[in-house]
Amino acid sequence: MRKEYDFSKSHKNPYGKYLKKQVTLRLGIDVIEYFKKLSKETGVPYQNLINLYLQDCAHSQKKLNWTS
Repeated sequence: MRKEYDFSKSHKNPYGKYLKKQVTLRLGIDVIEYFKKLSKETGVPYQNLINLYLQDCAHSQKKLNWTS
């Protein structure tokens, strides 16, 4: 490895805004089982499916309709 690197000609990652951040969520067992079953049917990892579903909700600004 070099002792020093020259980053003066570097540029920002154009895909940086698409990166993911690791978080911890508490999900119901039934929710996890649902997405794992869907994962087996589609071949898409269940964590990706959860992300895709939440992404769809966020982009469409879907609101939760529930009464307490």
